[in-house]
Amino acid sequence: MSTTTASQLQSDDVAAIDELRDVYRRLRQELSKIIVGQESVIEQLAICLFARGHALLMGVPGLAKTLLVSRLAETMSLGFSRIQFTPDLMPMDITGTDILQESGDGRRHFEFIKGPVFANIVLADEINRAPSKTQAAMLEAMQEHRVTVVGRPYSLDPPFFVLATQNPVEQEGTYPLPEAQLDRFMFLISVDYPTRSEELEIARTTTGGSIPRLDHIIDGQTVQRFQELVRRVPVPQHIYEFAVDLVRRTRPGLKESPDWLKPLVSWGAGPRAVQYLILGAKSRAALTGSYMARLEDLMAVAEPVLTHRVLTTFAAESEGIHSKEVVRRLVEELNREQVR
Repeated sequence: MSTTTASQLQSDDVAAIDELRDVYRRLRQELSKIIVGQESVIEQLAICLFARGHALLMGVPGLAKTLLVSRLAETMSLGFSRIQFTPDLMPMDITGTDILQESGDGRRHFEFIKGPVFANIVLADEINRAPSKTQAAMLEAMQEHRVTVVGRPYSLDPPFFVLATQNPVEQEGTYPLPEAQLDRFMFLISVDYPTRSEELEIARTTTGGSIPRLDHIIDGQTVQRFQELVRRVPVPQHIYEFAVDLVRRTRPGLKESPDWLKPLVSWGAGPRAVQYLILGAKSRAALTGSYMARLEDLMAVAEPVLTHRVLTTFAAESEGIHSKEVVRRLVEELNREQVR
């Protein structure tokens, strides 16, 4: 560890980063008992969790998205709830509602019954199947860590982590997430098909005996302690500058934006993207046992942070150019300029 890093971190924090690295290794080992492959997805979920962010998982059905989230909650001894979003789902089905109760003396009173959002890890399954009014019920919970029912606020116990899934192939009967809600998600995590060898392993391990139980690795208090630790990870000045320059280049109206991007992007990322780039780099650095955020950490989180915040034009879509490709090219170009 360098002298500069040592002077920026307390000795307790150095030991805590080493502890977090070991905990993360054990988490991966436990999840590998059930989840075959998907190492990058597991890493991105862990980065989000310890950075206090929320994640949107995008992938076709059958890729074990729901299984992965539920087993992640199991290894962390956290309260888990699953909300299946449907067109008839109402906001009160998420937040809870007041129920008229009658006490022993015959008096009647309203009692608040908590909804499934009152959990540590909430899986919003197929979130784009519910109308915007119901989607908006998640907005306050994700941003403020509280819900408001009949004018009364109710706080959500930390740690609070929303994982939403979205099916990219079905369009009928779905309601696209508004940009304001998309921006609340720290990461857009793409869940891809397994490799051939992984698919063979899935066939062998999931068609036999019972599913193994996972060990509890950490509890909620420990998760919160690591979340606070991530905030204290040092960030060199050039990492801040890289994050700001990268985000500004996504905005076609600014002079920093390259000429090739202007006809492809209609709207770039906002300041929240800079915050999530830095927090993601801090979290990844701590998970891998590094005592400060590095450029490789920031570059690793750039795609999941920016993909859903860069809106492509119709011209780009007609040419088959996705925002993911735009982000990759921006990162590569900026990195080459830094090396020179």
